[in-house]
Amino acid sequence: FNLWKIGKIKYYMLEHTQKFNSGIKLYMFQTGTLKTKLKYIKMNQSNEDFEIPVPWFLIKHPEGDVIIDGGMPIEAAIDKHKHWGSVVEAYDPVMKTSEWCRDQVKTVNTNPDDVRYVIQTHLHLDHSGAIGHFPNATHITQRLEYDYAFNPDWFSGPAYIRADFDKPNIRWKFLQGRKTDFYDVYDDGIIKLIFTPGHTPGHQSVLVNLPKTGHMLFTGDACYTGDHWCDKCLPGLVSSSSDAAESVKKLRKVAKDHDAKVIWGHDPVAWLDWKKAPMFYYD
Repeated sequence: FNLWKIGKIKYYMLEHTQKFNSGIKLYMFQTGTLKTKLKYIKMNQSNEDFEIPVPWFLIKHPEGDVIIDGGMPIEAAIDKHKHWGSVVEAYDPVMKTSEWCRDQVKTVNTNPDDVRYVIQTHLHLDHSGAIGHFPNATHITQRLEYDYAFNPDWFSGPAYIRADFDKPNIRWKFLQGRKTDFYDVYDDGIIKLIFTPGHTPGHQSVLVNLPKTGHMLFTGDACYTGDHWCDKCLPGLVSSSSDAAESVKKLRKVAKDHDAKVIWGHDPVAWLDWKKAPMFYYD
């Protein structure tokens, strides 16, 4: 009888897990591009024109949908000069209002009210499009990042648009660097946050474990391109070169340990190979 009862419990647990996992999907979106110079993406390289994608991601999860960054804010499409000021001279946004993350989630049948978490890899101007626009969401960032965004070094200041994140009535959840490394968002092994400082003091990357696809590692701006991944150059903007290099080394180990597919932050060539929303997704 006991063996029969144990077997029945295991059967129902397996059935529940299969049903639970079947609802998990990951969508890859893009909020336009940034026209810039190669030297701003790959440190110490040429002044030639270079255009990069600005991606963001949506995870459909049975306990509530999750956004990873939000791409550029809608203000970048409405009046980029007013919102970004002189930054446009170095990073010129090319974005349609329809590409704003709040509107794009609706194309995959997500109601903005149903988004439970917004994960901020960091608070730079091209990653802040979701902040404050999903009323029931808790925004997860590193405490170091939040504090630095309000008082950045002079060379990082233009990359933070205070109006994007200094807003009332936003629920923040602050992680504590290495003390909360590999924080599990739903405590189910699906979404883990990895502390990867260097590009900014409080940058974090995201490891996602999908039922069929397996692990996917979203480096964020800890690694803009394949050149950064292969230690051929540093990102064009860093708060610490040594931390940036160490974080890439850490992420390479994570990718190897989990046999993960790696999505770099702004690689214009690699980005072409991924399946894009709203038609396609990873599960």
